[in-house]
Amino acid sequence: MSDNQTHSRRTAFLTAAGATLGVGIAATAATAPAAAAVGGSRKPGQVQVAILLFDGFTALDAVGPYEALCRVPGVQVTTVAVRAGLVRTDTGELGIAAAKSLDQVPRPDIVVISGGGTKASMEDGRVLDWIRRAHRHSIWTTSVCTGSLMLGAAGLLRGVPATTYWAFRARLKEFGAIYTPGRFVESGKIITAAGVSAGIDMGLYLAARLAGERVGRAMELALEYDPEPPFGTGSPEKTDAETHALAMKLLTNPA
Repeated sequence: MSDNQTHSRRTAFLTAAGATLGVGIAATAATAPAAAAVGGSRKPGQVQVAILLFDGFTALDAVGPYEALCRVPGVQVTTVAVRAGLVRTDTGELGIAAAKSLDQVPRPDIVVISGGGTKASMEDGRVLDWIRRAHRHSIWTTSVCTGSLMLGAAGLLRGVPATTYWAFRARLKEFGAIYTPGRFVESGKIITAAGVSAGIDMGLYLAARLAGERVGRAMELALEYDPEPPFGTGSPEKTDAETHALAMKLLTNPA
């Protein structure tokens, strides 16, 4: 497929997607620029989603969007890391394989940046350069949880409404972002999801953007995503200081 054909395909896709778009939570703009060239080993015509893994990522940050998107018609989801192979999560107990290296997927259509222990990756030029290059050609560049800090470190959030994990909201200002509450926040072609489970919400929203609301609704049912949290303490606005302190302790020292 030539660059011109790819451009035309994506332009047609975005036009069709705009016609079926439902309003996203805290959405500020819905139109995304067309991308330029096809990368990786997707089948012709497929939309490629690349989920970034790194040592210390949070499992659900990656797995939530993966499950919401991996069965959507015409979508290929792959996992990427600096090097292909097993990548350990933030607990060190669970490992998930990165199917491809960053070099093997230079121009995904959709970028998903996981969160978790992002400090090392925020200082890794290989990761930041890949994010910047991929963003130039992506349809959407997205993050889950503290993955937004990596977008910020790559220079993509200056003046951009965004969200992140509740404990790191203040840090968005360091990167010039405008903290905006919501399960996910859309601004142009950048979508940031709040903490951990919010990646499922964002993934289902993307499923609808890619294949229509009917498919989005079906995927929500396929995941049986009908949360009824037993305690109702899923945001700091809904809990007390003692629960807040314990949550932070469990996050930093789960043992």
